[in-house]
Amino acid sequence: MAHPDEFALIRAWTEGRQRADFLSSRGVVTGIGDDTAVVASPGGETEWLLTVDAMAEGVHFRPETMGDADVGYKAMASCISDIAAMGGRPLHALVTVCVPPSWTPARTQALYDGLYACADRHGVAIIGGDTTASRADLVISVTVTGQVRAGRAILRSGASPGQKVFLTGPIGLAAAGLYGLLHPEAPRPPDSLVRAHRRPEPHVRAGLLLSEQGFGRALNDISDGLASEAWEIAEASGVGMVLREEDLPVAGELAAYARRCGRSPLDWMLYGGEDYTLVGTIDAADEDEAKRAFREAGLPFFLVGETVSGPPGVWLETATGKRVAVAKRGYDHFRGEDGEGG
Repeated sequence: MAHPDEFALIRAWTEGRQRADFLSSRGVVTGIGDDTAVVASPGGETEWLLTVDAMAEGVHFRPETMGDADVGYKAMASCISDIAAMGGRPLHALVTVCVPPSWTPARTQALYDGLYACADRHGVAIIGGDTTASRADLVISVTVTGQVRAGRAILRSGASPGQKVFLTGPIGLAAAGLYGLLHPEAPRPPDSLVRAHRRPEPHVRAGLLLSEQGFGRALNDISDGLASEAWEIAEASGVGMVLREEDLPVAGELAAYARRCGRSPLDWMLYGGEDYTLVGTIDAADEDEAKRAFREAGLPFFLVGETVSGPPGVWLETATGKRVAVAKRGYDHFRGEDGEGG
């Protein structure tokens, strides 16, 4: 029997466990099922964003692909990216680290160096947490809080037919860097791709712009691959998403490295994760204004498709106009697939 996928397991474990009126009485605006929870704050002018993520040695990172400081950096970046994917501003962090005997104090110090480097870069105050022993592998869990103006959190469920699909940067770089590190027989990846894997940057400014300007209708961050994140928006919103292959942004170093490896960059772009680029939708009427706002802010912005009516799904439109169904897959934490345990 096939193992249920990650999201099916989460639904099985959590759906229906607490009544909607109970959650509402605790100020919950949006609960399990989006990039963060959204909770009302006193006064009503803003809402809290709450998220937590964990990284386990051997599942999410390996010493042959990441240094100890990189592990800390990425653990913090993952949660900050969730806040960005709601259009929020990250504020505070709590860090829990389970340290095995194989990790010396110097290695753990390097881990915290990475955590603080990412937190400082994005204005996040680390205000507490827990440290305990682990018998075998290191596990790190980071909780991040953020804020957004009341009613301005951008959910996965906000897409509707006739909207434009966008990306806030190129994709596939982290997956290409990981591929090169895991395959010593392949050409050595350029430093930019290695860094994209080890220290991906959350697109906080882009998320804030979308929220504060009121452009964003649906939003997700690319942690498990464009295909997976687009499917999440499609299913949450009940729409189809058509991605135009010709408009997907291909970074020059990615294209060059793919040629050296004899591979198409498209697989890394669709199914590679941890770029932390934002994918989302805007109303067609906002296209020109959104382009202008991103250009003036000095931020990348690429229109790569549109939403359509019909059953939820994701399609890729090729240069010839043919539409090909995009498989619903990305990195699965219980199978260890596609992300290659990077």
